[in-house]
Amino acid sequence: MQTKRYTKADQKAVVQILKSGGIVAFPSDTVYGLGALYGNLDALNRLKAAKGRDERKPIPVMISNKEQLAELGVVSDAAKRLADAFMPGGLTLILAKRPEVADAMTNGFPTIALRMSDDPWLCELIQACGKPLLVSSANLSGAAPGKDGASVLQQLEGRIDAIVMGETHGSLPSTIMDMSSDPPRLIRAGVIKEQAINEILYGK
Repeated sequence: MQTKRYTKADQKAVVQILKSGGIVAFPSDTVYGLGALYGNLDALNRLKAAKGRDERKPIPVMISNKEQLAELGVVSDAAKRLADAFMPGGLTLILAKRPEVADAMTNGFPTIALRMSDDPWLCELIQACGKPLLVSSANLSGAAPGKDGASVLQQLEGRIDAIVMGETHGSLPSTIMDMSSDPPRLIRAGVIKEQAINEILYGK
């Protein structure tokens, strides 16, 4: 397959590719993302195949507004405080998933990972798709995430349908907090530091 090149000005074309089950890489506020339309199992499987990703690992979901947190996950008071403080931004929250979320979208896990980007263009893209996006970092599994279009193509050329050329706003991935457990657990340190998280959760 030939990977098509686009710019942010080509948003309508990118939306159509995603809606038709395509896999698209794009810059974000953290690292380059690789997205597929939420709810499309075939597109999800193609995303995993493109990355060579472990089938057991679920793909995070990127939303366009904070209201979608409660549509897809169970939002505790603590999770709401973190969302209010750091969304949109470099925070991924793992929540217990709502019953209406298909098990296939979370690889059978009872939880779902949700993030809202601080990139207005990306939020507009997701909004235009009419559904959230399943988004992983744009790289082969185990390799370093791409920071610009050229570095992504070095790994994924011919493995994905399209790429939005550009550069990311940062070089670190999002911080992942598991809010489905008690107490909450830091799964991955990233853009948002643990101290900042603890200040919101515990006032220290």
